[in-house]
Order: sequence, then C-alpha cells, then structure tokens
Amino acid sequence: MLFDPSRDQVRQFFCETWRKHREKLPLSPLESIALDWALQHPEYHGELESAERAVAADYSIEAGQSNPFLHLSMHLAIAEQLQIDQPPGIRAAYDALVRRLDSPHEAAHRIMDCLGETIWRAQRNGTPPDGDAYLDCIRRQ
Repeated sequence: MLFDPSRDQVRQFFCETWRKHREKLPLSPLESIALDWALQHPEYHGELESAERAVAADYSIEAGQSNPFLHLSMHLAIAEQLQIDQPPGIRAAYDALVRRLDSPHEAAHRIMDCLGETIWRAQRNGTPPDGDAYLDCIRRQ
C-alpha cells in the first residue's frame, strides 16, 4: 500500500496506527516507526483520532494550516532513507546534524526542509530528485 498511496490511504494509515496504539494492539514495523513520530507530535493527536474526519479534512496553506499527515509522512520517508542510507551518505549527514544540534527531532525537521525543497525543484523542473543537491542542503543545515 505505501509504495504509491493515495492521500486518503496515507491518512487512514496514520489514523489506524494511532487506533492500534490506543487499543494496545500489535503494530507492523512501519506502523511502529510512524507511531514514534506521531508520539513526538502531540499537537497532531486530535487529528489522528478519526480516519473519517482526517479523510475529509482540507489543510490549506492559505488558511495557515499545516498538514499533519504530510508532516508525519515526511518523517516516515526520512526514517526509511536513513535505514537504507539512500541517497548514499544521508545517514552520515544526519548523524553529524544530530551531533551539532543535539536533537534527532530537530535534525529530522532540518532534513525535512531539504527534502521539501528537493521535491519542489524536481517537480518544477520535471526531473528526478537531485540526491547530491539534497545531501548538500542537509550538510549546510
């Protein structure tokens, strides 16, 4: 499901993970990673309570709303990148950032900014994401 999920599937995944957590049910390895990030964002817990409400929600930048599901999805993507060191060197760049900032969460947020910029440039230019530019951005944080 998570190779190319729809917006609704992503939201349902996070809400289902949260439900399983509340009910003390077993989690898959991916759900465990997602839960770790959700627990670090208590401001999103209310959004995770109802899959129906989450699917119907419209998070607009114009209204000054951040999208908790996009944020958590980016945390999950970065965690997966770090696990497999893809692009090569991201794990070392992350480790250096954690040492400098003394915060794994802040390091992940800095990487998230770089990931967002990398994806935006790729979409704007109609090209694949530039892994070297992504790593350079992370190293400059």
